[in-house]
Amino acid sequence: MNTSAIVAAELGLRLVVPEHGGVPLTASLNYRRDDPYAIRMAFHVGTDDPVEWIFSRDLLAAGLDRPAGDGDVRVWPAATAHRDVLNIELSSPFGQAHFEAPLTAMTGFLLRTYEVVPAGREGEYFDVEGELNDLLRWG
Repeated sequence: MNTSAIVAAELGLRLVVPEHGGVPLTASLNYRRDDPYAIRMAFHVGTDDPVEWIFSRDLLAAGLDRPAGDGDVRVWPAATAHRDVLNIELSSPFGQAHFEAPLTAMTGFLLRTYEVVPAGREGEYFDVEGELNDLLRWG
């Protein structure tokens, strides 16, 4: 097993813009052993702070092979004229965005997360008591 507690990657994505093709941008992917169910994706869109989304590692894994997700985050694979991509669609009350990410890079990132926390063993790395204490502190 990988001894590092963090997996990080920078990816070049394409924001799909109808009637304009696409806009290239960079996203940072982050996975931490102490939050084993979550993938963090920060989009660098030219503002001081990136726009960050958090979604399930299982959702990303499912979306590599078939359409997955309901609601705010949906992912699905597709082949374009030049490469295989992972489509990522994000929705919020403020709007919707559709990105294309290189499928091989996303697959590689996901495989590296499984070296840190194997699939199905996330519960061994999740601090339920600590999370409950945090919730009670805010309540």
